[in-house]
Amino acid sequence: MAEPPVVSRPKVRRTTNQARGAMFMLISGAAFAVMMALVRLVSADIHPFEAAFFRNLIGLLLLAPWLAFTGIGVLHAGRLPIHLLRSGLGLGAMLLLFTALSRLPLAEATALTFTAPLFATIGAALVLGERVRRRRWAATCVGFLGALIVLRPGVAVVSPASFFALAAAVFIAAAMLSIKSLSKTEHPNAIVLIMGLIMTPASLLPAAFVWTWPSPATWGWLLLMGLAATIGQVCLTRAFAAAEASAVLPIDFARLVFVSVLGYVIFGEVPDLWTWVGGALIITSTAYIAQREVRNARKARRAQPITP
Repeated sequence: MAEPPVVSRPKVRRTTNQARGAMFMLISGAAFAVMMALVRLVSADIHPFEAAFFRNLIGLLLLAPWLAFTGIGVLHAGRLPIHLLRSGLGLGAMLLLFTALSRLPLAEATALTFTAPLFATIGAALVLGERVRRRRWAATCVGFLGALIVLRPGVAVVSPASFFALAAAVFIAAAMLSIKSLSKTEHPNAIVLIMGLIMTPASLLPAAFVWTWPSPATWGWLLLMGLAATIGQVCLTRAFAAAEASAVLPIDFARLVFVSVLGYVIFGEVPDLWTWVGGALIITSTAYIAQREVRNARKARRAQPITP
């Protein structure tokens, strides 16, 4: 008598995790889209550097209850120089991005920031000495081709703010590499909290040179901006914890849809076809790179000898 087929439960669990990861990534994209739209909105009243300071301050205040719950011991940083480097890169990325958002259409600025994983691939090869094979280099080239389609140099007038968005992507990529190093020894929540403790006073310095007190209405938008940014960061972390990067990263393309809708409703901006085409190429190439990284990591784990 033949044995009945065995139902594979791990597949069900994996499907559930991927669905959860997709949900968190979708919420993250919506939250970050709201944050980006609010940066554009408050920049009509205050300087982008000042908006960056309030984003850090509000995010830090929202993390304070977690610090009270876990205790101050979580702030023990055995690799303080790397934390300082990561915070400096994060601050540079934020100042550049907020400046770009104040001057560019939301969809265009968002599409250009999707190039951050492409720059991270280059940095991993040149700085960390990681081996990058031809397929990942080809995907990286396709992604940068997408950026050129968005910018269309020689066909359309390229705004200087576009280079701020690309420079922000470079800083984001460098911050990714530093987080990759820190995550080997530091708790994820501690990384975020220490970053906030460093970036909040550091961002006050450039903001002080352009300071103007926000209007009463702007205070409300700033609070909502900080809340949206914190929700986006938390959901992004949970998305990558629930599912593999290759499974959830393509969903981040929904952020371009969200910012396009917000840009149209709030500012009357209509993204052109080239922004969509270039953005699709960028996110497709980054998703492929993430998939290759996951596959290589699996091979490396299987190749490790089993110790008794």
